[in-house]
Amino acid sequence: MLITIPNVLSEHELQQYRLHLSSADWESGVSSAGEQSLSVKKNLQLNPDSKLAQQLGDHILQALSENTRFVSAALPLKISSPMFNRYQNGGHYGWHVDNAIRIIPGTPIRLRTDLSATVFLNDADDYVGGELCIRDTYGEHQVKLKAGDMVLYPSTSLHQVLPVTKGQRLASFLWIESMVRDHEQREILFDLDQNIQILGAQHGLDNPQVVNLSALYHRLIRLHVDT
Repeated sequence: MLITIPNVLSEHELQQYRLHLSSADWESGVSSAGEQSLSVKKNLQLNPDSKLAQQLGDHILQALSENTRFVSAALPLKISSPMFNRYQNGGHYGWHVDNAIRIIPGTPIRLRTDLSATVFLNDADDYVGGELCIRDTYGEHQVKLKAGDMVLYPSTSLHQVLPVTKGQRLASFLWIESMVRDHEQREILFDLDQNIQILGAQHGLDNPQVVNLSALYHRLIRLHVDT
């Protein structure tokens, strides 16, 4: 299931991001490509060890920790350091699947990639092409969100970024190891939690049915979560 997380970053924050990224030192994205991706990847990336990448990445992690929809959807246990890429002049990334295990740079910590995420940093009108295409059991989906929005999808999905033929596409991307490993269980918990929030807003969080549903949600969390 694809889940969109709107307004991860505000317009003011995005302006600051674009200002810093406009003068950043970009390098070939091939440097971080796996063996199978070398022939299909053509983009630029910010060096993940650079001070700018670390500062912007820490800011995104803080924003995600405060985003209730993201926490509900991902139930994160570990989150990789956000990375940053730029597509222009026909830049693209052909069909591939993300590595199952990643090492968080500078640490011995290994992360199982349950979920992949892209945060769009400039508006869709700023470039032509650049759609994120995700293939699942329901077919192929093309995603091109407004600046500041995030898309979250299973890391097992085949995906690609179509060529950017005009302008440039700026984005941040990251991976999440969830406390709930099974995608279907995680989706059920997300749907239940979202409906509890809607009913709570309509009838009050102290409504008996809302309280009972909340208790059910936490019983399921105890059954399925590993910490």
